Amino acid sequence: MKVIICGAGQVGYGIAERLSQEDNDVAVIDTSASLVTHITETLDVRGYVGHGAHPDVLARAGADQADMLIAVTLYDEINMTACQVAHSLFNVPTKIARIRSQNYLLPEYSDLFSRDNLPIDVTISPEIEVGKMVLRRISFPGATDIVRFADDHIAMLAIECMEDCPVVDTPLNQLSDLFPDLMATVCAIWRNGKLLVARSQDHLQVGDLAYVICQKDHARRTLGLFGHEEQEAARIVIAGGGNIGHYVARTIGHMSPKTRLKIIENDRDRALSVSDQLPDAIVLHGSALDQNILHQADIQDADLMVTLTNNDQTNILSAAMAKRLGCKSGMALINSPSFHDIAGSIGIDAYINPRAVTISRVLQHVRKGRIRAVYAVQKGKAEVIEAEALETSPLVGKSFRDLELPPGLRIGAIYRDKAVLRPSGDTRIKAKDRVVLFAAADAVRHVEQLFRVSIQYF
Repeated sequence: MKVIICGAGQVGYGIAERLSQEDNDVAVIDTSASLVTHITETLDVRGYVGHGAHPDVLARAGADQADMLIAVTLYDEINMTACQVAHSLFNVPTKIARIRSQNYLLPEYSDLFSRDNLPIDVTISPEIEVGKMVLRRISFPGATDIVRFADDHIAMLAIECMEDCPVVDTPLNQLSDLFPDLMATVCAIWRNGKLLVARSQDHLQVGDLAYVICQKDHARRTLGLFGHEEQEAARIVIAGGGNIGHYVARTIGHMSPKTRLKIIENDRDRALSVSDQLPDAIVLHGSALDQNILHQADIQDADLMVTLTNNDQTNILSAAMAKRLGCKSGMALINSPSFHDIAGSIGIDAYINPRAVTISRVLQHVRKGRIRAVYAVQKGKAEVIEAEALETSPLVGKSFRDLELPPGLRIGAIYRDKAVLRPSGDTRIKAKDRVVLFAAADAVRHVEQLFRVSIQYF
């Protein structure tokens, strides 16, 4: 596939890195010569210095032969114009744009991004996507990651196995016998820096991170089975009243009005605006790195500190300070991958990686076959995929015990007729089933083949 990426920042770099690893022909455009130099020296991609919406620059990057354009610059208007030019002048089939301003995404303007207006096939709103992830993590505090599939009926949970984890040293196939009515399947294990796609005879060990696919309504019970019965936070302090912080606070106010919410915002005008818009929250003007402000927010009595500013260092340090001052738990928004590995060592209980959210949305549209959703885990070492089975799929009609699935792939759940099924040896996939599975990176191509639309391969 020939792909043009407009924007060589952190998100553009991450997308280029992933697509180039899969042997796609990737060209990256950015106005910054230093960013273009860095990306071409470290990745197998072509780089072009210029404006991503200018026709001559797109032409040099090969837009006339491109299968997809992904516009992820910092400016919505550039992203939208790049997609328009790619459509009007070069007839690029698929156009994806990152749109940050919520004004463009209001329901009353839902037909703005259409073929007759602005021909953008997919819009990605990082603020909303990240905000939803933060809310999921708040709702399920025992999970280090949670993503929903199949119209919110199926969830993927990443669960850390602590010392008191009741299922440690128990063969996975015995869990099905012990809990026959629990719709949950352990699909993979992250152990000592290595990813293991689970087999029925495997055992969990202390320190493992288990990836479990389950019926959403069984998520809390699944967490309890692993020894995680943390209560949902009743007192929350949010650092950062920007788009993400405002979205999270507003949603919590609507969904959990009894939650006591305080927001710290460093910009005075923004603090006043947020205070006017969220009358049920207490808004404090000041720095989340100021201990006096943290004490004013009663951080010592808080159940959770969520740091959502646009500065990684502020997010990391303020979350760590909150823990030191008595806050029970800390969650930080961290953009830079270089900070991810140190988060836990300084007392941060969980971090949100916005780049991973955006990359996962892009991968959904890069994958061949009837792929409905993709979520990348462990820096792209694996993907959780929701795919729709077609009549032509080699999976359809065979019992699971007779399927010869490629290594590195494990099916976690099936969504059929508004019901969630846990796979067993007798299970047979039917056409139109939505299958949620875990695939190691080198098994993703097999998934595309299993759920292929035949005409794509002629």
